[in-house]
Amino acid sequence: MSGQRMIRPIPRGTVPETAMVMAAGLGKRMRPLTATRPKPLVEVAGKALIDHVFDRLQRAGIARAVVNVHYLADTLQAHVTDRYPDIEVVISDERRRLMETGGGLVQARTLLGDAPVLVVNSDNLWIDGPVDAIRLLASRWDDATMDALLLMVPLARAHNHGGPGDFHLAADGRITGRRKPGRVAPFAFTGIQILHPRVITDWPEGPFSTNLFWDRAIAAGRAFGQVHQGLWFDVGTPGAIPKTEAILAGG
Repeated sequence: MSGQRMIRPIPRGTVPETAMVMAAGLGKRMRPLTATRPKPLVEVAGKALIDHVFDRLQRAGIARAVVNVHYLADTLQAHVTDRYPDIEVVISDERRRLMETGGGLVQARTLLGDAPVLVVNSDNLWIDGPVDAIRLLASRWDDATMDALLLMVPLARAHNHGGPGDFHLAADGRITGRRKPGRVAPFAFTGIQILHPRVITDWPEGPFSTNLFWDRAIAAGRAFGQVHQGLWFDVGTPGAIPKTEAILAGG
C-alpha cells in the first residue's frame, strides 16, 4: 500500500550461538595506523572495525564470541572485555605465537563447541541488504550437506578489493572451484562464514590457513557460497578508509 513502510523479512534458520572473530593479525597493510594499535581498533566512520562487527553480531542474536588476540593483545583484550552487554566475550590467546586463520581455529577449538560456528574477519565492513546477512547465512545452512558456507560478494561489488576474485559457484550455491591462475573468478569471499567444527581435524603443526579445511570441503562437495545482498568493503589499507566512508556517507 502506498505510504506504508516496508518491513524486512527475517530469514528463518538457527543463528549460531557462537562466533569466532579473527582479530590476531599484524595489520601490516594498514601501517602506519597500526604502529600503535591493533588493526581491529582502526576506526572507520567513527567506530573501530571490531565494533562494527560486534554491532552485526548483536543484531543477529549471537550470544558468545571467541576473539583471538596476538598483536598488541592487551589493548585489544581491554577493548572487547565487558564492552558488548548482550555477548559473552572469550579470549583465545595467541600472544606466544600467531597461528593464522586455520591455526587460530585449532587453537580455539575447545572454546567453539560442537555446533556450527560463525567465523568473521575483523578487517571488513558490511552493510545488510534487504535482510540481515548473518541470518541469511543461517537460513541457508544445511547441516546434512554442508561443512562450510561462505558469504560471497560479486567481484564487481567488492569495494576496495583489488583482487581477481576467489571462487566459482554452481546454480545451487555449491563451490565448484577456485580461481585459476591468470583468470578472474566471479565471487570474492567476504570474510564471513559458517563452519562446522567437524572440519577442524588432521591439521599440521604450527600456523596455517583455513584454506586447508576449505579445500577438503570443496573436494567432498560440502562447501557452499551464499551471495551477499548488501554492501561490502575490504578495509585493509589506510587508503580504503576514506573511500569506504565516502560511500557510507552517500547513503
